Amino acid sequence: MISKTILLVEDNPDDEELTLLALRESKILNEVVVAHDGLEALAYLLGTENSGRQRTHMPELILLDLKLPKLDGLEVLKRLRADPRTELIRIVILTSSSEEEDMLASYRGGANSYVRKPIEFHKFAEAVKQVGMYWLLLNEAPPSRP
Repeated sequence: MISKTILLVEDNPDDEELTLLALRESKILNEVVVAHDGLEALAYLLGTENSGRQRTHMPELILLDLKLPKLDGLEVLKRLRADPRTELIRIVILTSSSEEEDMLASYRGGANSYVRKPIEFHKFAEAVKQVGMYWLLLNEAPPSRP
């Protein structure tokens, strides 16, 4: 059985650490691959350049920040939805942005969910737990493409 990998696309080391800690504390033990900018995420998913990592299968879930260096999250989302290899991967925007335009652009771009990062750790941990439980355990993934 293939593990349900999570791709976390996050440039802030503190938010990365908090997300990984929240997943562990929630007993979500899936492999988590971290990309620190938009280009690194696309390289990992689409093989657009040598990402330095071998990907044996697509992730089950992508947690995507919007405010990323090199290529922002909305552009990453747009490119992933335009590619048949990644168009059906569940993508949750996990961001500190409270801008209505960011939320609208995310949903228009094909995001499956939009979650604002709470400031307090226990609320942040609960949000990550709920995201993981829903998207990895309750929600049925679309069938894999050949």
